Amino acid sequence: MKDILNRLFQHEKLSRNEAKDVLLRIGAGECNEVQITAFTTAFNMRPLALEELQGFRDALLELCHTVDLDGMPSIDIVGTGGDEKNTFNISTLTCLVVAGAGYKVTKHGSYGVSSAVGSSDVLIQLGYTFTPDVSVLRKQLDVAHICFLHAPLFHPALKVVVPVRKQLGTKTFFNIMGPLVNPVRPTHQLFGTFSLELLRSYQYIMEQTGRQFSIIHALDGYDEISLTGTLKWVSNESESLLNPEDFQLPRVQPADLYGGDDAAEAASIFLAVLENRAPESHKHVVLANAALAIHTICPDKLLADCLDEARRALEGGFAANTLKMLLT
Repeated sequence: MKDILNRLFQHEKLSRNEAKDVLLRIGAGECNEVQITAFTTAFNMRPLALEELQGFRDALLELCHTVDLDGMPSIDIVGTGGDEKNTFNISTLTCLVVAGAGYKVTKHGSYGVSSAVGSSDVLIQLGYTFTPDVSVLRKQLDVAHICFLHAPLFHPALKVVVPVRKQLGTKTFFNIMGPLVNPVRPTHQLFGTFSLELLRSYQYIMEQTGRQFSIIHALDGYDEISLTGTLKWVSNESESLLNPEDFQLPRVQPADLYGGDDAAEAASIFLAVLENRAPESHKHVVLANAALAIHTICPDKLLADCLDEARRALEGGFAANTLKMLLT
């Protein structure tokens, strides 16, 4: 690790094999917390190279407990985090809406690091019990069309990294890796990234997998569809800029997306959206993300039709009922 750190401090980049090897060594417990802290911090000083991103992904997929769904189609909807916007749990709510619309969702997430509350934090607050039991996950998919994969349960080799990330309290390359290492390896994925450069790296990697994908980046910094301005969107089929008007929805203000300071407040906002008690701005942002997720699954459908499906799932109570089925 000493040689690797010295090279990083000299602004050198790692090859794909080197990046994979060092992360495998971290997972094997061969590095102490100080070394891990220095290693992760080095990548906050410069953008992650594509070869490094690929190598880290190779290692994490090799280390994780995979979940075999026998080819069942499903989608993951997730942002990298690290945009420091402290929005409410948009991607998790989007997952419930998409599941409520009848599509299979395999959501991969964890605790909040650079935001106050992550997907796992709010789900725990709501009473959801995480499990690595594949039979339970399959049953949830059959009954509720959704299951949640709590990252620490499926990436146990990296538990040594958790306290480092928590103490740093800033985005690290592990934020970047999370969306790329879902143990299910879902057939469809909607990613949000905090930078255009990262969007391009994600695009390259996803093109190699052959899976159906959408990758988005709000030009004002959000790692999800925020409806606060213009959005960059790339997919298997196209590349374009989208504005709130393209979703037939009004623009919202950044202050409207505040996510709360703790899990209890975040859960209150979360339930208000599901129960149609939330401000229109909250509902509209979730609907926009759900519409693009449905379009990712069914690219031949018009975005307007996908929005109608999402609206029926949310306003008709199907998304709320999905959560109830998971909690009973």
